Amino acid sequence: MNNERGRLIGIAYRMLGSYSDAEDAASEALVRWYRLTDVERDAIDVPAAWLTRVVSRICLDLLGSARARRENYVGQWLPEPVCGLDSETRAAADPADRVAQQESVTLALLVVLESLGPAQRVAFVLHDAFAVPFDEIATVLDRSPAACRQLASAARTHVHSRRRSVADPIEHDRVVRAFASASASGDIASLISVLAPDVTLVSDGGGHVSAARNAILGSDRVARFVRGITAKSIDLDWSIEPVNGLSGIVMRRDGAVFGVIGFDVIGFDTADCMVASVWIVLNPDKLRHWVATHDRHSPRLRRQRVEGRAVRSASSLENQVETR
Repeated sequence: MNNERGRLIGIAYRMLGSYSDAEDAASEALVRWYRLTDVERDAIDVPAAWLTRVVSRICLDLLGSARARRENYVGQWLPEPVCGLDSETRAAADPADRVAQQESVTLALLVVLESLGPAQRVAFVLHDAFAVPFDEIATVLDRSPAACRQLASAARTHVHSRRRSVADPIEHDRVVRAFASASASGDIASLISVLAPDVTLVSDGGGHVSAARNAILGSDRVARFVRGITAKSIDLDWSIEPVNGLSGIVMRRDGAVFGVIGFDVIGFDTADCMVASVWIVLNPDKLRHWVATHDRHSPRLRRQRVEGRAVRSASSLENQVETR
């Protein structure tokens, strides 16, 4: 059941946007499996399908309560970032399934999924990311297969309308490295050149770490904000690492992960690719799964580190916004 647990976490994470909650949902589904009698388990033809239905129902309940919890959340809420890709994505046999699952775990998509209703999100994740038939989705949502098909279609339309031309992973990596280099050099013009004119920057401290209360809008404001925070800190190291399957930036203080930065990079051609969104996750509750590097001068960090500058402590992120 260890492989099943990884798959269930993958499903739940896409539905909830929280890895910690996804772990709890997967554990609860497995507990319910083990509570069945031998006779009940033997009567289940496909245990994986049964577990998928159970974890999806758990997530459906959690999504309903999550909206109420987030109304009381301090500051901006962002999905919990994860290190690279999860096990069920790597294990998918069909290359098309692997692509769908990789795309469904990016921060850009998870941010958009937050704007869907619970039933739409469940239908979209199960069908588009995991190819679950609508007949089975109907048993999760207690609706007809036709209604579930409509939910998934409406969700798909909404997602496509909110997401512009997404750069491929190679161009995404190139733009993120250009962003990091420009931030380190302090060259405002270079930084603006990799930002879309209507770029947004959102930071999430969760009330534990000070962060900007509102999104920062526009290339000039975002560039000056980033320039301000990189100019005043010498205690944080940056390294470019996978964040939800795409290149991002991990900030460490004395080896411990302090923050994770994800990006939405749009465009098809090299000359057109630029950063459309910057997401900075500082809430320590959302960083517990990131591995600390206790040797801040390890070869990997030294090789990937953005030289010359570092990200300043988020303790004055809020002041940066309020004074501009």
